[in-house]
Amino acid sequence: MIHAGIEKEIRQVVQDKRRVLTNEADLASYSYDASFGVFPPDVVVQPTTTNEVVGIVKVANKHKTPIYPRGKGTSLSGGPLPVHGGIVLDFSKWTDTLIIEPDDLVAIVSPGVITADINKMANSFGLMYPPDPSSSHVSTIGGNLAENAGGPRGLKYGVTKDYVLGLEVVTADGEVIQTGGRTVKNVTGYDLTKLIVGSEGTLAIITKAILQLIPKPQSTGTLMVLFDDLVIAGKAISSILTGGILPSKLEIMDQASVIAVEQFEPSGLPIDIEALLLIELDGHPAAIEAEAKRVKAICLEIGAREVKIAETKEEEAELWKARKLVSPAIVRKKPTKISEDATVPRSRIPDMFQRLKEIREKYKIDLVVFGHAGDGNLHPNIIADKRDTEEMKTVENAVEEIFKAAVEMGGTLSGEHGIGTMKAPFMEMELGTSGLSMMKRMKQAWDPHNLLNPGKIFPEPGQRFVLTDE
Repeated sequence: MIHAGIEKEIRQVVQDKRRVLTNEADLASYSYDASFGVFPPDVVVQPTTTNEVVGIVKVANKHKTPIYPRGKGTSLSGGPLPVHGGIVLDFSKWTDTLIIEPDDLVAIVSPGVITADINKMANSFGLMYPPDPSSSHVSTIGGNLAENAGGPRGLKYGVTKDYVLGLEVVTADGEVIQTGGRTVKNVTGYDLTKLIVGSEGTLAIITKAILQLIPKPQSTGTLMVLFDDLVIAGKAISSILTGGILPSKLEIMDQASVIAVEQFEPSGLPIDIEALLLIELDGHPAAIEAEAKRVKAICLEIGAREVKIAETKEEEAELWKARKLVSPAIVRKKPTKISEDATVPRSRIPDMFQRLKEIREKYKIDLVVFGHAGDGNLHPNIIADKRDTEEMKTVENAVEEIFKAAVEMGGTLSGEHGIGTMKAPFMEMELGTSGLSMMKRMKQAWDPHNLLNPGKIFPEPGQRFVLTDE
């Protein structure tokens, strides 16, 4: 527990008593996110200005108290969990700035702005903010910046870091610095902007962002492709991309996903298929029509059972409905969902599908595979019941094997969910001792007292991968 003196100093910085939370019920609400683990903070503060963040950081520095930045708590990797107590900085109320400047194709935003609202406002100017994590209608841009969030459109348009031109951040000693700027080209000095995006709040606290926007495509078109073999579906993905076509989205659902969706909300999808691809093309309507025909030909040639091209926007929405229903559908069987995002090079997608099938059979687990297959960012989801200790131990072993398989194939532990607490024990496996050591030295230089989001990214002594709330 922090002592009363710290709370008093925080209340002098944030004088609105409604934005300093200390009662037990409030602290419990900030003790968890969408991953695993329960860690109550000592106090929750809801800043709405940079000066307030500076003041809070200086108080924390004075008393060597850890600080945990937090958006809406949608993290799947434990990013905002206050694992050592201390102060949670809840940015969800800091939403006052959402400015679109169409002449410069930029958006200027406060950290608590909901990500989907940025794209919605950009659309009104004929522009688009491409990053589209599945949680975009609830997650904050600050959280997306911290975790370098991706989404289905990542295949064609990239992830969050590709659209950040500049940041305002508060450092661990309470200084305010500006990184980057408003120009697309900026090669002055080290690229601190890219360093901070994806650093999960461990280097500095983001208080403002300047985001690049792009012209919104004129139109979109969608295809659904059915396969009798999961590995053939993987090969089709490579064939589409090497065939000169770059879809805006290329998503996959395996048989278990399809069955779950059909049981949840039947729409007539065949449940005897091994895989289903959903492909979105965007651009000029004439180009979309030509590319759709080409994609259909490629898929049929490689062995697809059937290809359906949406003729209307209503049909397009209906095809995407199944993909959106996967998450709510699969948790009907068991209450605990472990969502991973191991990512492999595109050429190894068929191999990864095969390994996932082997892991499912080896551990006798409920494993479904869906995700952003076009960029190798698969989402193996395991459905379990965390009340069953033996089952959870089996799942832990299976997840470790999934991570190992991805790294062995030249892939990565995380394509978009971040490292947080969940994947910290595996960092050395991917980065090596020297690579991890270099990151630790960078952390030490930025945050010498280890006050910013401690317990994340870097494994602590004896830390192991666990899927319980203990």
